[in-house]
Amino acid sequence: MSVLIDTVAWVRIENGRILCARPKGKDVFYIPGGKREGAETDLETLLREIEEELTVGLVRESVVHAGTYEAHAHDGPGAPLVRMSCYYADYRGTLAASSEIEEVAWFTYADRPLVPPVDQLLFDDLEAAGELR
Repeated sequence: MSVLIDTVAWVRIENGRILCARPKGKDVFYIPGGKREGAETDLETLLREIEEELTVGLVRESVVHAGTYEAHAHDGPGAPLVRMSCYYADYRGTLAASSEIEEVAWFTYADRPLVPPVDQLLFDDLEAAGELR
């Protein structure tokens, strides 16, 4: 049985571009979010991770499920399986990279190769729905 990495991610799209973040010490961009801690719900994980990474508070009432995706990390069948539950949400505050985040970027569909396989599945759906340029 392969290892499952259970994550929650925030889908923020503005002007046809999706918000992505590159953690310190990594060369890959990810949809902002992270791993569940203990018995946290998706919502609790999402609110905590986004505040930790991007210093903004998500508006709890605006959170809507965008889809759940699964793919092996780094293209290998022997690699852990990543499950990413994605949510749209409005936010309060000013987006800023925290001490955990090296760089924040707004990606179009052309930037798809710069994100991991599970994030690429989300990019495909957003592009097909006309949300991503």
